[in-house]
Amino acid sequence: MKNLCVEKMELGPIATNAFLIWEENGNGEAVLIDAPPFSKETVQQVLENEKLKLRAIWLTHGHWDHMGGVADFSTNKLEIIGHRDDQVMFEQPGIMSSFAIPGLELKPVQITQWVGHGEKLDLWGREIEVRHCPGHCPGNVVFWFKEEGRCFVGDVIFAGSVGRSDLPGGDFAVLKKSIHESIYTLPDDTLLHPGHGEDTRVDLEKSSNPFVQA
Repeated sequence: MKNLCVEKMELGPIATNAFLIWEENGNGEAVLIDAPPFSKETVQQVLENEKLKLRAIWLTHGHWDHMGGVADFSTNKLEIIGHRDDQVMFEQPGIMSSFAIPGLELKPVQITQWVGHGEKLDLWGREIEVRHCPGHCPGNVVFWFKEEGRCFVGDVIFAGSVGRSDLPGGDFAVLKKSIHESIYTLPDDTLLHPGHGEDTRVDLEKSSNPFVQA
C-alpha cells in the first residue's frame, strides 16, 4: 500500500486544524478533514503544488470553525461527510452566531453522506473506521486510519485537554464516556490529530490528561 501523506494546516480565525490527505504517487485525489472559514486559498495552494484534485471533505463535527469554509469550495462535485446529530448546524449555521466570530457569514453545508458509529469508509483501499464521540457537540465523529496508526479526532480531545462541553449540545459526562470508549480503546501508539493545537498519542493522554483519566 502506498504511503499516506498528511498536510496539517492551522486555518481560520481561531486557529483550527485542517488536514489534507493523499497517497504518495497515488491517483491524484485528496481528502480534506475539516474546512475552517477562509481555508480554500491555503488548501488550493497545496493541491496545486502536489498536483492533486480534491475528492471529498470529511467533517468531524458541525461547529462553525470546522465547517465554515466548505461553501467556498465547488461542492457540487465533492463528497461531504458528516454525522446527522449535527444536521441542524450544517444546514442552519446561523444558530451558532452566539458563539461564532461576530459578523462572520456562515453558509449552509449540504452533507452528501451521513456516517455513524462503527461505519467503515473505503479510502484508496484502506478501511477507515468512524467512531461517534458526542459530548463536545452531538455529532462529533473521529476517523481512525488503523493501518497508519492515526486518528483524526476533531474537538473530542486535545494534547493535555478536552473539548469544551459548555456550548449548546455539550455534556461533559457524555464527552468523558466518549473518550473512554472510543479514544482510550485505540492502540496506545495511535497518533491523535486534534482540531486545535499539537498532535498527541493515546498512551500520553491515558497517562497524563488531567480531565479524563484512563
